[in-house]
Amino acid sequence: MNMDCPMEEALIRKKLATVPGIEGLEFNLMQRILTVRHGLPSTEPIEAALKAIDMTPDPLQKPGATAIFSLSGMDCPTEEKLVRDRLSRLPGVLSVECDLMRRTLTVRHEPTALPAVSEALASLNLGAKLLDAQSGENDVIPEPMIPWKELAVAGAFAALSEGFELIHEWQARPFGYDPSAWTIGGYPILEWLPLLFAVLAIALGGLTTYKKGWLAVSNFNLNINALMSVAVTGAVIIGQYPEAAMVMVLFNLSEAIEAKALDRARNAIKGLLALAPDTATVLGQDGAWTETDIREVAVGSRVRVRPGEKIALDGVLVSGSSTVNQAPITGESLPVEKKAGDAVYAGTINESGSFEFEVTALATASTLARIIHAVEEAQGSRAPMQRFVDAFARYYTPVVFLIAIAAALVPPLFMGGEWLASVYTALVILVIGCPCALVISTPVSIVSGMAAATRYGILIKGGMFLEQGRLLKWLALDKTGTITHGRPRQTDFAPVGRMEAGEVTALAASLAARSDHPVSRAIAEQAAHSGVSLLSVEGFTAIPGQGVSGVINGALWHLGNRRMVEALKKDAAALEQEILRLEREGKTVVALVGEQGVEGLFAVADTVKESSLQAMKELQALGVKTVMLTGDNEHTAEAIARQVGVDDFRGNLLPEDKLRIVEELERRGGKVGMVGDGINDAPALAKAHIGFAMAGGGTDTAIETADVALMDDDLRKIPRFIRLSQSTYAILVQNITLALGVKALFFALTFTGNATMWMAVFADVGTALLVVANGLRAMRQ
Repeated sequence: MNMDCPMEEALIRKKLATVPGIEGLEFNLMQRILTVRHGLPSTEPIEAALKAIDMTPDPLQKPGATAIFSLSGMDCPTEEKLVRDRLSRLPGVLSVECDLMRRTLTVRHEPTALPAVSEALASLNLGAKLLDAQSGENDVIPEPMIPWKELAVAGAFAALSEGFELIHEWQARPFGYDPSAWTIGGYPILEWLPLLFAVLAIALGGLTTYKKGWLAVSNFNLNINALMSVAVTGAVIIGQYPEAAMVMVLFNLSEAIEAKALDRARNAIKGLLALAPDTATVLGQDGAWTETDIREVAVGSRVRVRPGEKIALDGVLVSGSSTVNQAPITGESLPVEKKAGDAVYAGTINESGSFEFEVTALATASTLARIIHAVEEAQGSRAPMQRFVDAFARYYTPVVFLIAIAAALVPPLFMGGEWLASVYTALVILVIGCPCALVISTPVSIVSGMAAATRYGILIKGGMFLEQGRLLKWLALDKTGTITHGRPRQTDFAPVGRMEAGEVTALAASLAARSDHPVSRAIAEQAAHSGVSLLSVEGFTAIPGQGVSGVINGALWHLGNRRMVEALKKDAAALEQEILRLEREGKTVVALVGEQGVEGLFAVADTVKESSLQAMKELQALGVKTVMLTGDNEHTAEAIARQVGVDDFRGNLLPEDKLRIVEELERRGGKVGMVGDGINDAPALAKAHIGFAMAGGGTDTAIETADVALMDDDLRKIPRFIRLSQSTYAILVQNITLALGVKALFFALTFTGNATMWMAVFADVGTALLVVANGLRAMRQ
């Protein structure tokens, strides 16, 4: 398809999020390939959605197989590029997705291409292992392969090489002996011992570096291993044996420390994986309770939870009550009371009582599983800053190599310089020039920021959204369930026609009971509480933005708002004053309309969340303007807007009106966010730069479709998200400035003759350690 830039990839993700039945998306921007996993009977809805945003698809490729590999030896972004370049040239490979933080590789391929993929990965010597996606083995994050013992012995040999070289240079006489007189077979020991120990140190500590360097060069790729291999070999050739050995040992030691530091960010996923227990106590068909692997528990099974246990699966309480600590999922600081009919989530902790619940989702489809999947996908995505750094590094490394060649050749050939000094300068440039610190600075910061957000119950679907959060200028918010509790109750009722009050109530409740709209639920709940018997409804229809209708006892009845009354052309002028009075009190008025006109008025009121009031104040302090969007009438909208303190409000809106307003805000300039439930507000959520879903009421849909999901429907998490975006971006800028600044400083020292290879290795790996440590600060926010 005509997909050329990452922003178009984001647009496609947003658009396809509105198509029901899509299970997952995978992009290959370089090959312009989009792979869609779906449960639709045909691809027509997908093609129509792509054409609607001018992304005309070519004939869709046949579904390919998916292979997941762990790469325990992949530690550096340049190695990730090596993997991508190697596999992209293989026939039958459809897409390649590397997750550097988890050291995993996902390859979509034609079924016959797997042997070639496995062989290519084995040739790269990165510890590739094919994982079993069905068994869940792909959840294991491979540990780094660090040969600590070999490094210790290599360090000892490097120290001996340096020691004997110093004795030779200073003509020292340790313990009264003259080392220059030591010979073996007539050869002076000090002439060859430094070389011997240096070679042993390089062989023990740098063999992996040479292998990786050769693989990189043979695949037309220049990475830190290739540059270091050339630099150390060159130093040995020009007689700098001890320095070559010590640089190789220090480089590998620093790489090992850096790999361990990166594991702290990788452990963010491990922490999520450890939240849910492996087994659950399930009621069997024979009436006995047994410990069962959660992967074998079916939907509808009955599970028992004791005090202090972790809840293993998503479900709904059927008996008992308790308080549950939901902080691992929603970020709520206080335990939540649970009773029959309430939902519970896998990974949360039962604190006091015991209860039984009915499983509502398989282990692979639980809220926790969806969060883990979303975080994994987010780690694989690239923020704008990260894409810039990757593009910069692609050209930076070859340029450094050319500068090193020029530094070695130009002075002796054209400026009368010494060959040994010029070659030494070139080798120092090679060591300093590796972009590893620069490239690793962005993913570790982004992943740490997303891990911190997850701890607060904020699920971010990609680094792009975390980075752009600081740029939000407008935030559009749905009212019901977002600003308000979304659980309105009926406050007023008045029969206004010729029918009895009981008959009007029964008709309205019968229609309302068939709808899942909060206003309808309030009317149905009040009728149930009053003991009203429901009537049979035929031909039930929901009319978006207006209400519902159905046939009862052979007559057509409507239950809806003022817009429905006007559409039906029923004269309600005599009721105008009463309707206005109720609306000015912040109530939503619903009318029961029959063939003879309006027969009854129902008023329903919702309450504003305390958290919404505080969230609006925090957003204003951050300079974000807010606008409330609602399908309620203008008077109700004004009352709620005044109470909560938004900057603007719009009432009487249909779903397409919310989309139009988001587009209008975008034209004013600045990034626009939209907050909704992820279903009715889908068009506006998809159009906004960042879509926020209130995931508590519709978790499954929200996690799949939103850019950011608020796991406990608390709007105060949005200002927290913006502040997290600001601080993460600040860390990104600090890391990039540090990486480039240190390299610029040491380049200057090198060209003035004041830098050594020791200093060069500290400049490279030392800077890498600094940016990793700084990036990990985002996890503590």
